Amino acid sequence: MYKLKTKNSVKKRFRITNTGKVLRKQAFKSHILEKQTTKKKRQLSLTKCASKADSRIIKSLLPYN
Repeated sequence: MYKLKTKNSVKKRFRITNTGKVLRKQAFKSHILEKQTTKKKRQLSLTKCASKADSRIIKSLLPYN
């Protein structure tokens, strides 16, 4: 059996926890931040769990994690 390649773009953006959940960063935190309140910017900096449908795809792109 040949080795499966890991998608480097997925490797940089997601992390899998010990329980099997997929952690992701939130969008809307890169530019044009003057309009957003401090509370919103602080909440956007937290990580979230990906949905079940997305996490199944992400796990297939990360075969050795």
